[in-house]
Amino acid sequence: MAVNKFIKFLLFFFNLLFWLSGCIILGVAIYLKVHKDGNLITSEAIPGIDFMIAIGVIIMVLGFLGCCGAIRENRCLLLMFFISLLVIFILLLALGILGAVEEKKVKDWVKERLDTFTPLSKQPDDVKEDLEKLQAELKCCGLVKGPADWEKVPDSCRCNATESDCKSAAIYQTPCSTKIIELMEKHMEVVLGIAFAIAILLIFGMVFSMILYCQIGKKESATTA
Repeated sequence: MAVNKFIKFLLFFFNLLFWLSGCIILGVAIYLKVHKDGNLITSEAIPGIDFMIAIGVIIMVLGFLGCCGAIRENRCLLLMFFISLLVIFILLLALGILGAVEEKKVKDWVKERLDTFTPLSKQPDDVKEDLEKLQAELKCCGLVKGPADWEKVPDSCRCNATESDCKSAAIYQTPCSTKIIELMEKHMEVVLGIAFAIAILLIFGMVFSMILYCQIGKKESATTA
């Protein structure tokens, strides 16, 4: 029995796209990692850049395995590819369920991470500078307790009385932890959409790789018979 050429090249094209997406993710993550404007505060609260680098490397390796397995009709590489996709799919599903069920715990975890920076007066100058940039950008003050986190409220906390976020004493009262969590929630739909798209791609990859795996097995059996 001959191997279906359409399935073979479709799987190769799928894995080529998979590999390229891994390159893009890795490139973006490395750029964010070394970017001069990277913020220590948000990196501590949302340590996702190292995770993105790991994902990018894993996707590149899997894409390479899938391409080689499809072109060379190697059952071992195809089986490794299928198992890897299955493990990632299960982890993605588990993370999605965990994120939906434990949403409050995730928010509490972010606040706990930010609380390690208090009292702000005892932090190094680079941490204070990053926080002041964050305060000016997100229109917030302090990290967990608001302006009370500072011994002396910096100028970055001061606001124009005409602004909606400027509630009293011409100082932002909302702590930056609240703003960071709100920012996470706004982007959650995008993250879920990307996760759903990846899950669909993983299913197609597993189906095509298993079809090709079985066809190669039947071809080898017919040859040896």
